[in-house]
Amino acid sequence: MSNARSNRRKNEEPALESGLVDRIVKIKRCAAVVKGGRRFSFAAMVVVGDSNGRVGWGYGKANEVPPSVQKATKQASRSMIEVPLVEGSIPHQVWGHFGAAKVVLIPAGAGTGIIAGQAVRAVCEACGIHDILTKSYGTNNPVTLVKATLDAMSKLRTREQIAALRGLSPEELIEA
Repeated sequence: MSNARSNRRKNEEPALESGLVDRIVKIKRCAAVVKGGRRFSFAAMVVVGDSNGRVGWGYGKANEVPPSVQKATKQASRSMIEVPLVEGSIPHQVWGHFGAAKVVLIPAGAGTGIIAGQAVRAVCEACGIHDILTKSYGTNNPVTLVKATLDAMSKLRTREQIAALRGLSPEELIEA
């Protein structure tokens, strides 16, 4: 068992029963001072995806780490969004904003890999993106970066979706 555990990345959890993969982005410890000393509680930020274009995030709080991760995972699996993928990357460049965080996602050619920081990388890997360039501006808070990344991913559209919105065929869209 220790060998199987060491082969996994440290922030990757085993696959969930429904085929979803969850990644722990951040675990925070909070201390409340009470009469007998300090009482600790934990908050966990988790990203869940199916590695095929669906991803969501969750935030759970509890008195121990495992229950907070379970709560966050449950919330994340309920708040998943669809992300269009094109050959392991995204269809076009897009910006995402949340609070002080700004994230730009840029499509990359095959073999590039995921060029991203820890928080944005967790979202991209859970979503199933294999080749992407990213840059974050503003804050480096992982919770805010995850929300900005998901804002950017929610703005992605394929060529066919844009053509349908405009009432054109995909071939007419290229000519226009």
